[in-house]
Amino acid sequence: MTAPQPALLGLVGHTPVVPIPAGTGSYLAKLEAASIAGMKARAAVSMLSAARARGDLAPGSTVIESTSGTLGLGLALAGKAFGCPVVLVVDDELEPDMRALFTAFGVGLEVVRDPHPEGGWQRARLDRLAELLEATPGAYWPDQYDNPDNAAGYADMARELIEQVERADVLVAGVGSGGHCAGLTRSLRTRWPDLRVVGVDSVGSRIFGQPARPRLMRGLGSSILPRNVAYGDFDEVHWIGPAEAVASCRRLAAETGIAGGWSTGATALVAGWVARREPGLRVLTVFPDGPHRYLRSIYDDHWCRRHDLFRATVTEPVELPEPDAAEARGWARCAVIRDPLGKEVRAWI
Repeated sequence: MTAPQPALLGLVGHTPVVPIPAGTGSYLAKLEAASIAGMKARAAVSMLSAARARGDLAPGSTVIESTSGTLGLGLALAGKAFGCPVVLVVDDELEPDMRALFTAFGVGLEVVRDPHPEGGWQRARLDRLAELLEATPGAYWPDQYDNPDNAAGYADMARELIEQVERADVLVAGVGSGGHCAGLTRSLRTRWPDLRVVGVDSVGSRIFGQPARPRLMRGLGSSILPRNVAYGDFDEVHWIGPAEAVASCRRLAAETGIAGGWSTGATALVAGWVARREPGLRVLTVFPDGPHRYLRSIYDDHWCRRHDLFRATVTEPVELPEPDAAEARGWARCAVIRDPLGKEVRAWI
């Protein structure tokens, strides 16, 4: 058992909000890369703190979780803070730089070599996680996809935003596990009850009713249905493809000196579109992390050419009348939100 280092928790959060140019106007972005381990450190600390308070996570017990990478950084930090070893179930597509970083942090890695035929890498990782839990007495699984403490971890972010931003009319939020959007919306609507929420998903994700397909982008979208997603919170959804996200990331970096990953590029694209389309509204988004994980992918010309990501990208989304009216192959938008069973939840035109 390693000694807890609770002082590390003071390094999480307290991130700035900056204006990002969009045409003749701008939108506001909260830069989570300014916090150690990025945005998902908030969720990791929240889930482990709550588990400790309930007695679900005993002192020194092992934390085991599935991740495509970013949450793992948060869990590595939280594990050090609480004195708990961390084992991450990752997949063969995890970047070499992330593997090296996890190794440096003393995190145990279980690498899944083959995707599940229907549930992709996520399902394959979760299947392996179940085996590890059975073989590790006393281990704790945060279950980021179905844990209300995930969303609760963003209450502090919401409080920071309310102090930093005079008014917000639209929140543009990337959706993966569903935690940060649910947590932010719940808190921000207590201050701004008419806040419109625009979800940003990945092409090939099934969260909002599209078919699951292999996805190049990591940390955005899902091949399973996370129970943390609060469908009633959303007023519209956009699906973004990897070519659009790469172009958006590189444009953001060139114009502002601010760079990030797939979720940053996707939300920047949609936030900028909303700000230009409705210049009277105050648009707010969150950039979850910085560029370092993506230097060999998004910001690598050879990698992008190999994946045909420099093709011409659209400047407006394809409009879908229903979430499943057609398969989104690139940037698409729908103003009708349905839960996974097909029930209409909310619509905005």
